[in-house]
Amino acid sequence: MKLLRYRLGSEVLPGLLDSSGAIRDLSAHVPDIAGEALSDSALARLAALDPVTLPLVEGNPGLAPCVGQPGKFLGIGLNYTDHAEEMGMALPEHPILFLKATSSICGPDDDVILPRGSVASDWEVELGVVVGTKAKYVTEAEALDYVAGYCVINDVSERDFQTKLTGQWTKGKSCDTFGPAGPWLVTRDEVPDPQNLWLTCDVNGTRRQTGNTARMVFTVAQIISHLSELMTLHPGDVIATGTPPGVGMGAKPEPVYLKTGDVMRLEIEGLGVQTQNVRAESVEDV
Repeated sequence: MKLLRYRLGSEVLPGLLDSSGAIRDLSAHVPDIAGEALSDSALARLAALDPVTLPLVEGNPGLAPCVGQPGKFLGIGLNYTDHAEEMGMALPEHPILFLKATSSICGPDDDVILPRGSVASDWEVELGVVVGTKAKYVTEAEALDYVAGYCVINDVSERDFQTKLTGQWTKGKSCDTFGPAGPWLVTRDEVPDPQNLWLTCDVNGTRRQTGNTARMVFTVAQIISHLSELMTLHPGDVIATGTPPGVGMGAKPEPVYLKTGDVMRLEIEGLGVQTQNVRAESVEDV
């Protein structure tokens, strides 16, 4: 299934994408694409529904983040061998973990807003993993059974905030709108091998990133197992699993960063496309 959340006025409602590409409303069956609604049993009930019997959502509503109310937004750094090479950094011995504030999450096609003082905001297409079942001390062999589904994440990063403000990467990762998620949450049964997915990111029509999850240093299963040894993972938690090469910070002969008017287009094989316009922060945003 391709589950989603769409906007109707001031409301955010649950839905699914049917085989024709139309949105069907799930409000009568689930309050949100969040929490316990992501369990195996809840997803099985949704999968048993005939989409044709669900109300058709008319028009072209805006999409909200594909998962609601995540308790944690976890990021993994330097997790592609070729990305580590372009940054001139050694491969990590263990997954590098940072946090993104959940307030950074936005819809897949919402504007990315450059915060006051930003001069080095960057793009990062990433495979997002959404936890479906409470996970603690799970083995690598069983780890994928705890996944509800997968999505596209843009781990937007302000590199000066990340590296020059004295502290952890979280500072440069957590600005408002720095976590577009979606368009859909694709359930794990439709992603038989998360280690064989192509990822791309275009900026202003120029291909900047091309990668495959086969190049991950730590697989999705290894990441989940490792994190579950450190903390309990809860339904709805989101993990951004790292980015392939081609980020602006690694551009040669000098870095290239986002500016007002830029357009980003990110795609992961089978998981959909997201597009963001970049703009400066306005008085109304504060």
